[in-house]
Amino acid sequence: MSLSEFDIQISQEFPFSKIIGVDEAGRGPLAGPVTAAACYIPPELYGHPVMAKINDSKKLSPAKREKIFEELLTLPILWRTGYASAAEIDKHNILQATFIAMRRALAFFEKENAVVLVDGNRLVPFVHHQQKNVIGGDGKSLCVAAASIIAKVSRDRFMDILDEKFPLYDFAGHKGYGTKSHIASIKEYGPCLQHRMTFEPLLSMYGGLFAENKNV
Repeated sequence: MSLSEFDIQISQEFPFSKIIGVDEAGRGPLAGPVTAAACYIPPELYGHPVMAKINDSKKLSPAKREKIFEELLTLPILWRTGYASAAEIDKHNILQATFIAMRRALAFFEKENAVVLVDGNRLVPFVHHQQKNVIGGDGKSLCVAAASIIAKVSRDRFMDILDEKFPLYDFAGHKGYGTKSHIASIKEYGPCLQHRMTFEPLLSMYGGLFAENKNV
């Protein structure tokens, strides 16, 4: 079954509702926000050539994700992103922060009659729309896969901006993930306000202390 056929099947279950896909990017990194995207693709666009290029963002190269993202922006789809900061991740934990980011993205669709397809095995708390879990949704549903691309590209671009503000860490290169070079930079310069102090190895290195007093 193709990604668009999956969404058509869902729309037949909910014939009067828009099908909105939600996915996230950035749960695993040591720095930066977790980013969510919510995306609605009108059924009349399912046959558009760009839709055949859409897949789980993790299976696409950065260049392909960027190209698809730019092509999506030219189409009359509806989408929004939501972010939860490193501080929010440390305060609430990564799962709850992911839900915060998803709710922020979905707020744009608050007045829509919609069904939300959530990638994974959990529903988003405190969302009034009907929801449906889709395990592996970014490889099954067109709108979820599109949301995964939007979330990933948006977060990557955000990390590029953070790289300019915190040049010691090469955020543009590793996007906040725990590479050897990133960990080496943390050991040399200490963490900055964009680091997740409850994530290992930062937790063990700094005992859960936050970075407000760091000079970077």
